[in-house]
Amino acid sequence: MEPPDFEATNFTLEPASSAYPLCEDWRDGSEGSVFHLANIFFFLGFMGGSGFYGLLYLFPLLTLGFFCLSLWAWSDPCSSEPFLWSLALSGVCLGQTLHVAYRLRSVSLNKDFQELYNCMFKKLGVSLTHFSMIVASSDGEVHTIEKNQCLAIEGKTAIDKLSVLLSGRIRVTVNGEFLHYIYPFQFLDSPEWDSLRPSEEGVFQVTLCADNPCRYVAWRRKKLYLLFAKHRYIAKIFALVVRNDIAEKLYSLSDKALDRSGHRYDLRLPSYCHMPGPN
Repeated sequence: MEPPDFEATNFTLEPASSAYPLCEDWRDGSEGSVFHLANIFFFLGFMGGSGFYGLLYLFPLLTLGFFCLSLWAWSDPCSSEPFLWSLALSGVCLGQTLHVAYRLRSVSLNKDFQELYNCMFKKLGVSLTHFSMIVASSDGEVHTIEKNQCLAIEGKTAIDKLSVLLSGRIRVTVNGEFLHYIYPFQFLDSPEWDSLRPSEEGVFQVTLCADNPCRYVAWRRKKLYLLFAKHRYIAKIFALVVRNDIAEKLYSLSDKALDRSGHRYDLRLPSYCHMPGPN
């Protein structure tokens, strides 16, 4: 019996030809300028800040970066999936850019409220979205009073709002005696506001009169408390700015309050006094 011919029966399967070329070796050259340009856009985009303007800086650069990446992937026959993903992400970033631009346009402010935002709220990190809610609760109105016109009379005017002076100067008196001035971007009635609970009512203990034509913005108590109930963050911001305003007024009064001996009183602790101040 002859031994079987294994060489004749040795069948080898040849690999099936693929419709796409196989990418098994590393490239010898560079990926090309478009690939590097895409990564430069990514680098610049992620260097942006936060807030609306930061997003408006970030998403356009991401859109350009993903678009350049899709062009690079299109030139490579082995990169169909990276091309589709890059193109899809480019479209998503473009949509985010348009959305942020629309929201930024919808919260545009007039000159008075823009100055109020820059002087009092921007330094605290309040976004334009939250500030637009604050403006809406005041109905976006700016009130005016003429020279020598009284905004509040002690013992008569009810405490039903919170106001901020935008321009001019307000004179504060008690029993006809001068107490201090209120200057632009200071609250007109912060002590009265802080002295009452939401359910309490009260009247002014001081008189507020305009030294010259003044303009101010006011928030009604009920509207403001409804806003606080919906947004705790805005409530904390108002608590901070109101109490900071009260502290500044107390310090300014403390510097001016002297007894007959020339000692300066500390209005926070009326039973104690400091050493005599400079002449």
